[in-house]
Amino acid sequence: MLGILASIIDGVLVGLVYGLAAMGLTLIWGVMDVINLTHGAMIVAGMFGLYLLANALGLSPYLALPPVLLGGFVVGVALYWVAIHRMVGRPSLMSLLSTFAVNLVLIGLGTAVWGTALFNVEVSLPGVSIGRYTFPGAHILAAALAAVIAAALYVFLHHTRIGKALRAVANNREAAELVGIPTTRLLAVAVGCGVALAGGAGVLIGTLFPFTVLSGDGYQLKSFIVTVLGGFGNPVGALIGGVALGLLEGAVTPFVPVSWTLVIEFALFVLVLIAFPGGIFAPRRGAL
Repeated sequence: MLGILASIIDGVLVGLVYGLAAMGLTLIWGVMDVINLTHGAMIVAGMFGLYLLANALGLSPYLALPPVLLGGFVVGVALYWVAIHRMVGRPSLMSLLSTFAVNLVLIGLGTAVWGTALFNVEVSLPGVSIGRYTFPGAHILAAALAAVIAAALYVFLHHTRIGKALRAVANNREAAELVGIPTTRLLAVAVGCGVALAGGAGVLIGTLFPFTVLSGDGYQLKSFIVTVLGGFGNPVGALIGGVALGLLEGAVTPFVPVSWTLVIEFALFVLVLIAFPGGIFAPRRGAL
């Protein structure tokens, strides 16, 4: 029984990181109704940013987090102007195809440079022992950092002028323009923040698990599941959904083969979509 409880707790710790990754996806959707299919590639970019900074420059893995967040924001702003700006307000398929094309380009470039070899970043932290079970220190610190970044996003959205303006654009873009809010620039900021969150999540995931250039697809799928659990366009709900997904993984892992975990997650994904088309914690239209 204690082993099952330990697995659930560890799953919740990892789930906080999943939630952070999904917050980047749901933030962009909440502001402009665009599904960013480069999300997985941006998570992988964060992983390789971690690898390069930690191995090439000798930085502590966690000191790689600030430069990756900043670089992710810059990349996100560029992504908005290259692939999303002209698609805002058009049918959703247009933005899907546009961001998917950029995703393929990024994966192709990454494969050409690094191939599909497995990479790993060594993190040595003391764990916390409870009885016969030890919770890895890397898992605990990653979960704590994910919670801190999520809290920082909440403060940004609710207690800063730019954040409040972003929420106004999400609620009613036309009304925001009428009162002088520079909506186009704020949409670029939203994508920048979303990609920064994806990159930051990639850094934290990279301290937990090995990765390849192709790892992004799996984490992107998990982000979609978390987004549905937490409600489309609800960053706080995404964090809750991430914890719920991690809890589910921790609860089923002792009883079923690992290969069945994703099957169970997608079964839950379908059931939630049927019962709650907008997600369990779906916000009112346009609310962040």
